[in-house]
Amino acid sequence: MAVPIWFILLATLGAVHVAAAVFRLIAVLSSGLRRPKDLRRRYGEWAVVTGPTSGIGRAMALELAARGLDVVLVGRDRAKLREVADAVTRSHGVRTKTVVFDFSLVSTVQGEKAMAALREAVEEVDVGVLVNNAGVVKPGAMFLHEADVEAWVRMIRVNDLALTKVTAAVLPGMVERRRGAVVNIGSASSSVLPSFPLYSVYVGTKAYVAEFSRGLSVEYKSKGIDVQCQVPFLVDTKMISAAVRGKYVPLVVTAEEYARAAARSIGDGRRVCVPNTAHRLQQLLLRCTPEFAVDWCLLRLHLHHRAVFRAIRSSSGRRYSSTHRTPDGGQPATN
Repeated sequence: MAVPIWFILLATLGAVHVAAAVFRLIAVLSSGLRRPKDLRRRYGEWAVVTGPTSGIGRAMALELAARGLDVVLVGRDRAKLREVADAVTRSHGVRTKTVVFDFSLVSTVQGEKAMAALREAVEEVDVGVLVNNAGVVKPGAMFLHEADVEAWVRMIRVNDLALTKVTAAVLPGMVERRRGAVVNIGSASSSVLPSFPLYSVYVGTKAYVAEFSRGLSVEYKSKGIDVQCQVPFLVDTKMISAAVRGKYVPLVVTAEEYARAAARSIGDGRRVCVPNTAHRLQQLLLRCTPEFAVDWCLLRLHLHHRAVFRAIRSSSGRRYSSTHRTPDGGQPATN
């Protein structure tokens, strides 16, 4: 009995699909086996890390120092910068510099003074790697009309404008030396997920980071500079609420685990990448999940976030009325 042609076509299509899935899985699992690159020799002696006082930024500063790079730490809290600088020097014996810069003030008088200090700091050294990590998700989960416009403006300043200006300050030296790497920390919320409801402005800022990185990668490749947007999923940092951290433990990696994978991925040729293997497995799973199901789950989760944050802000407001202290019920910035 002859086999129908439609059956042969369907079987062939299924085999191709399965082979492609297996190939992607092998690529995911083998990504952690790449031989670590000598970042200092390939790019330069110094790394600049923004938002280095906690989470991914702190872990990246320590990881790059472990790979022999001296580190310029750029953030808003002088005392915390000093603490991280001491930890880096104590653990790895490399040189450090600190620049105090509140990125929410970028393009203001105070911000221009800080930018001038940053330019002066990077002009004096051979900056090989820039990690634009500083970012803010505050005011957290809410509908667009519920937050003051200034909160969204501040987010755009920190996540996009500051990142752009810091990159512009570091690139001239890299162009002159014809080597360097720029790593911009994006987000799975804009690069992988179909939507991220109640965080729409945050997602928009991270979409800018990804497209900015893609364009710069093409522009500067011929000048010996690698530009890459790295995309984390859930990482155990201050940006993740306690509710998320407790509920989705199997999906959350530590900042140190993420930093090791991120450093290994620098200069691997990908413009936008998901460095961590666990996160890449989550990416594969999401590709197999209908968008409407992801949208529904995320909206439900983020409505819960919204309720939690509203309760926190309300509680903070009551404390303020009795103690006259400034409340801060939102999620903290990482810079």
